[in-house]
Amino acid sequence: MLTTPHATNHGGLSSLASRYVDVDELPWEETRFEGIEFKTLMVEPEGMLTTLVRMAPGAVLPDHEHVEIEQTWVIEGSLKDDEGEATAGSFVWRPGGSRHTAYAPQGALLLSFFTKPNIFHDQADAPRGFDT
Repeated sequence: MLTTPHATNHGGLSSLASRYVDVDELPWEETRFEGIEFKTLMVEPEGMLTTLVRMAPGAVLPDHEHVEIEQTWVIEGSLKDDEGEATAGSFVWRPGGSRHTAYAPQGALLLSFFTKPNIFHDQADAPRGFDT
């Protein structure tokens, strides 16, 4: 079921009603990755995720695989990996099966869309998940 966690104005809406999201009221959610936080705009467990991602200067999202397509629009700062750099106003997408480490040397604010959770390879027993 698609939801916006922490949205206070979605209770009692019909299944076909539009969901207007006050992004400022949503909390930044910590991840296990130092300097990386999410604001979850829309999620379907084990499925789609739309999120704002805030990366502090120097933050690193370790080796991970995109199970299906991932799309990111860079709002502020830049996002780098070994294939290139997306700067403010740029858009980058990665096909399913792609794998990389991403980092934000000066920090970044990103709008990201995932169709399946990432698989993280930074530790042998890393669980599958968007940010775990």
